[in-house]
Amino acid sequence: MRRVYAIMAFALVLTLVFAACAPAPTQPAVEGEAEVAVPEAAAPEAEPTAIVAQAGTGALELIYWNGLTGSDGATMVEMVEAFTAENPEVSVRVEMMPWNIYFDKLLTSLVSGNPPDLFLLHEFEIPQFASQGVLRETGDFFQEMGGPIPETDIVDYSLEALSYEGNRYGVPLDIHGWGLWYNKDLFEAAGLDPNVCPATGEEYIEMARQLTLDANGNNAASADFDPENVVQWGTAVSWFKVTFLSTIYQFGGDWTDRQGTATLDSEAAAQAAGWWRDLIYEHHVAPQPAGFDSWQSFAGGSLAMITEGSWMLNFNDDAGLNWGVCPYPQIGDQPAVWTSSHVIYTPTSLEGEKLEAAKKLISYISDQGLVWATSGQPSARVSIQEATTMEELPSAKILGQSFQEFGRYDVAHECIQEVILAYEPELDAIYNDVKTLEQGLEDANSRVQDILDRCQ
Repeated sequence: MRRVYAIMAFALVLTLVFAACAPAPTQPAVEGEAEVAVPEAAAPEAEPTAIVAQAGTGALELIYWNGLTGSDGATMVEMVEAFTAENPEVSVRVEMMPWNIYFDKLLTSLVSGNPPDLFLLHEFEIPQFASQGVLRETGDFFQEMGGPIPETDIVDYSLEALSYEGNRYGVPLDIHGWGLWYNKDLFEAAGLDPNVCPATGEEYIEMARQLTLDANGNNAASADFDPENVVQWGTAVSWFKVTFLSTIYQFGGDWTDRQGTATLDSEAAAQAAGWWRDLIYEHHVAPQPAGFDSWQSFAGGSLAMITEGSWMLNFNDDAGLNWGVCPYPQIGDQPAVWTSSHVIYTPTSLEGEKLEAAKKLISYISDQGLVWATSGQPSARVSIQEATTMEELPSAKILGQSFQEFGRYDVAHECIQEVILAYEPELDAIYNDVKTLEQGLEDANSRVQDILDRCQ
């Protein structure tokens, strides 16, 4: 019973995290990392229902849950449909729901003994779920133990991230992460080369100054620029957690020393958070984040550059943008960028013919990495990344190479979601000028340290 209570408490924490740690209120839910926040003044809405897709008519039915409610979900359904066409004895019921309700439902199903047969999470969530005993160990999915998936073809650091206390959990589908998207038409209008994007922090600031315009047409490099009357922004501070982590890594830091001590009051943290804060209040090339919809502004042509995830591809295409993409700029002393992986898991209760069918389906999805890359997500398979071409999948190729070269996963910790819930609101306060840089980071460090002390 103690484990059940712990799991239910964890579900509550996850629900709070994905409600509180969301990007701008009207930003679409994408990729699986962040959700649409409901404004505080909004009336309560009915809980959204899952998007359900039935693939195949075979008697052996698998239930597959994920949080891919955007265009990447449609790509996933197409892959599952192709699988059932090749394996007519199997049918798959794909249930897609917003991530902010997904975790609660998933954990409740795992506790009640009625879980889906396979489900999608991320690599940094393994300790939280595996420590509760609800994930099936998946070493036998890989060829070294007689399974179908060649572990030698998985990107090394992605394969290593599946390990927890000597066991391997899940099969990585992709390595997605942070990059820089930009509007080529706005570059040309500013006299910038539309095929060259900033590689350093200095170049980023200078280009953002050229691309930020006031109502009189003056850019932020002009002596006549009016920062109180901006009609086009050079850039914006997007998803705080990921932007901050990508930058603090470059300054040699992290949110923890991995030995039980929070390090959000470090010099590296101040450099990382301060660099982005200065874009707003010193350089006047980015708006205050509160109330600013970066995705719609980018689509509407009033935002020239945005650091965002690889999953933004289909949104940009649907908006008809003449976009460019490049690796996350080197703002600090060394190249680094936040990355993550969608990982497919099975519950501990799965066995028999359903387990074998799930192995076949997961192996099939892993093999179809080039199809999955059309949603913007680079494959976790080395051979598929090598087969990805600039001509067909430029964003997956460009960003995928950067993720392999200098990508970093977040620290996988048993209380990682509580940690995120603790520090991200403090970044919000810093970027919206509610707290000073020093006070915000001090408060973030104190809150995270309390969690680490409790979770040791």
